[in-house]
Amino acid sequence: MASDAIQVQILGLMPAASGMAVFLGNETKTFSIHVDHGVGTSIALLLKGEKRERPLTHDLIHLILKGFGISVDKVIINDLRNDTYFARLTLRQIGPGGTSITEIDARPSDCVAVALETGKPIYVSKGVWDKVSDMTSFLHELKKKFASGEGVEEEGDGEEKGDQGEGNGGKKGGDKPPREGGGKGSKKG
Repeated sequence: MASDAIQVQILGLMPAASGMAVFLGNETKTFSIHVDHGVGTSIALLLKGEKRERPLTHDLIHLILKGFGISVDKVIINDLRNDTYFARLTLRQIGPGGTSITEIDARPSDCVAVALETGKPIYVSKGVWDKVSDMTSFLHELKKKFASGEGVEEEGDGEEKGDQGEGNGGKKGGDKPPREGGGKGSKKG
């Protein structure tokens, strides 16, 4: 793994205005990405170790890759532009001609779900890591509110809504940072 990437884990999953906020980080920093309800539900199930009776999209992707002898090496959230995250899925296939490594552009939400499904690490590029605001104290406050039963009002002003399409196809919408506190975004300009 390149030295310019930081390994992160999922530290929390909370409802947001039009989906869920997935909090990623480590002992030094926490940031969040916004995912649609479907992927958020998949991530929640994977975190609990629960399987549905029929395969969800991420189960299907894992089964297809496995069927062709392809394994997931890692995922990396590698860019943040115009409040939209971008990611790459690194795949490995060992065959008679040797080892083939392929990187595929994908939405970070899909990459996180695939990483959970396959038990592989999640990384963030140093460039993205340096751009995002530290939301550690915000996440701790949210967890306190949920633990105390206060409930949490959904954040945001509707600005995050929009096409939840491919985060890497130039479309706006999916995998956005959720709004923090009084409308301040998760990224610093």
